Amino acid sequence: MGSTKMLHLATLVVLVLGLSLTGCSKKTVETAPQVTGSEGAGASEPLESEDTGIMEGRTSGPMVPVYFAFDSSKIEGEQVQRIETNADFIKKNPNLMIRIEGNCDPRGTQEYNLALGERRAQSAKKYLINLGVGAEQLTTVSFGEEKLLLFGHDEISWAQNRRDDFVIVK
Repeated sequence: MGSTKMLHLATLVVLVLGLSLTGCSKKTVETAPQVTGSEGAGASEPLESEDTGIMEGRTSGPMVPVYFAFDSSKIEGEQVQRIETNADFIKKNPNLMIRIEGNCDPRGTQEYNLALGERRAQSAKKYLINLGVGAEQLTTVSFGEEKLLLFGHDEISWAQNRRDDFVIVK
């Protein structure tokens, strides 16, 4: 081979190696402020917004959201205390109407997530009624994956999106 061909070949090898080693730069994904706590779910530090009364998630304070395991609508572990806190507040305020909003992370089909969000909201409603809350105070809606709180593609973001919000509507 001539020296020109060797030079071109060497240049090509350096370019290919350089591109393969550096790759494309990673995109920075903006997310909402994250709540601290065990696995991001059920944290005790609220995301507070003074003008709306929203304290954590999209839940009206002083109530708190209830978080779920992946592909589950079962209220368990530390989430039992959270729903009991909500029940106490609702029972002390019998004139309030509460909308329970079922939410999912973005994994799964839209239809599946709407159904899972509905199961989550119904599970919370049933739990609250069993704790003595009047059924007439509660309505449910499923947003599935439509109202994400965090847009990251990681377990912390997904865990924050697997929740029921409790919203005062009256």
